[in-house]
Amino acid sequence: MHSVVLLLWLTLCAAQDARQRHIGNSLTLGVGGLALVYLLSTGHTWLGADMTQAGWALLLALALSLPGYILKRFGAGDVKLMTALALATNGTVLLGAFIGAALSSVIWILLVPKLWPHMGQGLREHLRYLGQPLSKKLPFAPFVLTGTFLTLCWIH
Repeated sequence: MHSVVLLLWLTLCAAQDARQRHIGNSLTLGVGGLALVYLLSTGHTWLGADMTQAGWALLLALALSLPGYILKRFGAGDVKLMTALALATNGTVLLGAFIGAALSSVIWILLVPKLWPHMGQGLREHLRYLGQPLSKKLPFAPFVLTGTFLTLCWIH
């Protein structure tokens, strides 16, 4: 059940990022705060990892996302998204989300020139920041959703 809630949250983040190229603080800081309160009150994350694992996941999230932010490849919302994901899961899920996001973004970049002309105008408008011509900085949250979903399927 916790995985479903996590995926629903990531879906909201992905939809907002794909439409606006921005993830609101209410989604990132709100869920990050809830995950932190849950962690401190129960001693484990939403997915059952203990505090030590959550701490390592948090350090991993910062180590992987802050360089991208410094190099202007990630936005602040992406860093907050990964930090909240770390507090809610564990290092395995977080690393899987990053790897899955990287792989799915490469696949998207290869497929979008072929798929984009065949999509309906309404769908293209909703996903305008994922479309052609590809921008220098694609929205990250849709790919994190894909990576997290694939990781959770692989683990369970």
